[in-house]
Amino acid sequence: MSHPLYVAFVWHQHQPLYKSREADSDAWGQYRLPWVRLHGTKDYLDLVLMLERYPKLHQTVNLVPSLMLQLEDYAEGEAMDPYLALALTPAAQLKPKDKQYIIKHFFDGHYHTLVEPHPRYDQLYHQRQNKGGAWCLENWTDQDYSDLLAWHNLAWIDPLFWDDAEIAAWLKQGKNFTLSDRQRIYSKQREIISRIIPQHKKMQDQGQLEVTTTPYTHPILPLLADTNAGQVAVPKMILPHSRFQWSEDIPRHLSIAWEMYLDRFGQEPYGLWPSEQSVSPTILPYITKQGFKWICSDEAVLGWSIKHFFHRDEAGNVYEPEYLYRPYRLETEHGDLAIVFRDHRLSDLIGFTYSGMTPRHAAADLIGHLEAIARSLKSHQDNPDAALQKPWLVTIALDGENCWEYYHRDGAPFLEALYERLSRDEDIKLVTVREFIEQFPPTETLHAEQLHSGSWVDGNFTTWIGDPVKNRAWELLTEARETLARHPEATEETNPEVWEALYAAEGSDWFWWFGEGHSSNQDEMFDQLFREHICAIYQALDEPIPEKIYQSVDKHEVKGDRAPQGFIHPIINGIGDEQDWDRAGRIEVGGARGTMHRSSVVQRLFYGLDHLNFYLRLDFKAGVQPGKDIPGELHLLWYYPNVTNHNSPAPIASLPDEPPLNYYFHHHLGINLITDSVWLQEAQAHCQWHIRACRAEAVFDQCLEIAVPWADLHIEPDYPLEILGIFADHGEYRSLVPEDKFIVLYAP
Repeated sequence: MSHPLYVAFVWHQHQPLYKSREADSDAWGQYRLPWVRLHGTKDYLDLVLMLERYPKLHQTVNLVPSLMLQLEDYAEGEAMDPYLALALTPAAQLKPKDKQYIIKHFFDGHYHTLVEPHPRYDQLYHQRQNKGGAWCLENWTDQDYSDLLAWHNLAWIDPLFWDDAEIAAWLKQGKNFTLSDRQRIYSKQREIISRIIPQHKKMQDQGQLEVTTTPYTHPILPLLADTNAGQVAVPKMILPHSRFQWSEDIPRHLSIAWEMYLDRFGQEPYGLWPSEQSVSPTILPYITKQGFKWICSDEAVLGWSIKHFFHRDEAGNVYEPEYLYRPYRLETEHGDLAIVFRDHRLSDLIGFTYSGMTPRHAAADLIGHLEAIARSLKSHQDNPDAALQKPWLVTIALDGENCWEYYHRDGAPFLEALYERLSRDEDIKLVTVREFIEQFPPTETLHAEQLHSGSWVDGNFTTWIGDPVKNRAWELLTEARETLARHPEATEETNPEVWEALYAAEGSDWFWWFGEGHSSNQDEMFDQLFREHICAIYQALDEPIPEKIYQSVDKHEVKGDRAPQGFIHPIINGIGDEQDWDRAGRIEVGGARGTMHRSSVVQRLFYGLDHLNFYLRLDFKAGVQPGKDIPGELHLLWYYPNVTNHNSPAPIASLPDEPPLNYYFHHHLGINLITDSVWLQEAQAHCQWHIRACRAEAVFDQCLEIAVPWADLHIEPDYPLEILGIFADHGEYRSLVPEDKFIVLYAP
């Protein structure tokens, strides 16, 4: 029997609990942040409405229970957040502190896709950026504030709904918005949000969609069972002083999720998305006892489980596809459980890279990868020229909301281009995970004790535990949980408030933002929300609240040097947009690290990557001119530690004979800062440099921004690389940047 290549898209829709638990919650209302409402109007409904146009294509969507509760609150008009409260306030009644908040926060969102396309919104943004918040506070009129309040809400309405008569009229109007307009915009948001869950149910009933669920408030189940699980992948992890070990909370989270699903969708759920794709042998019996039939995790977890590292070729395709592209059977005391493992790279291409490509190119690239997988699988058959003789499943699973903010028109052109091609393709078939597992039950067994304890992030739990700040949060949670355990009379029936507060505090999101690894302009609010949930546990038990609960878990200081926080895809125009680089690595250079640091015209350096390019940005003192205030050339030298290559000395005259300048390098990118021209060289035998084709971009304006395609370097995924910058004039050495370190990272 021949088969197409089966592909399961799994979109994960999730927001943490933003609802305040403070009894005396102020006039901002009960929700601390607006992201359920804003993503609700931009990201959840349009994704499935667009899919509905292509009935041949089946997909899976995961709706986290805590998200569904909040969507229902907004749909019913029972939720109020600080952004919404201000949007519904007459401009003349705004207080100075309100105006300061609006100036700071009402441009939240990706500038290039949510602000720049709308002239009036863009005008207000540039006034804030160029003249500063104080100028806006002094000069903006009530109408300016009214327009900004309207635009922040309009910009977050998905373009799929722009043909609605009212929305189209507001977009055409552009300015001079009234309070009545803003009230109607809010009503339109509620309209859209109210359709989300019914539309998912409708498409599931029709067979095009599978809807899955997650433990109630998105906790990391292996860490609820035992925080020592963190040491499985990282044996030397420093754990919290007090061990959290409350596996009895796992069935509670699963049971609530099950019952909520049954109530909203009229049937039992089949699949479970474990929060953060975190799994361990300990949690499996709870999942099967509740009745779930399949779960998903990441290829890194599979690799650890079967002791097999997934190597990829230069194009990023897996060498051993037969291990990854199949479901596995897990045996537990309560029955079998299927598990699928996502292709991490394909998922990341959608999540972080394709937004920087044209829709047609991105769609063709993804389908090209799927075709390459099919060819690779066929090569293992007796007849490699025939169709696939076994049913293989490629799982692409990722966040279904945040990535679209970086796509043109919220990703619609990309998805349309992709779906059009897939609808015509007879060799690739999109299925739900349930459809595939029911038709082709897993034949390969993965013994439960083999299953690695890890998540989608590097196959470990370091994103949520092991950092001093994350550990401090776990200790607060442990102490509160032990306090609850001393009150056996406080059951879920007699004291539901305390259990709801506990479930909220056990969510993964707080630990994600604490400490090193991730940061946002709302870190302090996430800190506050976590402590509000902890406080509510003590309050519901009528116990004294420990003084330390009132103190921030993290210091929320502006940090200096840092490693990259995630993929970036900046526009290379020499402007250095702050949002483009907010997740980049950073090295402070000139005078930023104390009085003993040498003065430099370079103030700081940003660096990062996506699957297409390596990116570098240099910020200089204001007003510097290449060839006058700084040398006219920048030379980037690439060194690959522990990799056998031809290497050559840097092709620059008068280099001091000292490390690292006297190292030998494999790639050299030269940049003329005056003309923005670039050239690439690669080392060959006998320390010779040879010119290579180069599509790198470099633009010097307010800063220097550089993009170097990985394809130009011809290196394999996961290559370690170290980069050095040298300033020169006419090939003559002038200075080194950074002064005392390499830029260190790995190719994706």
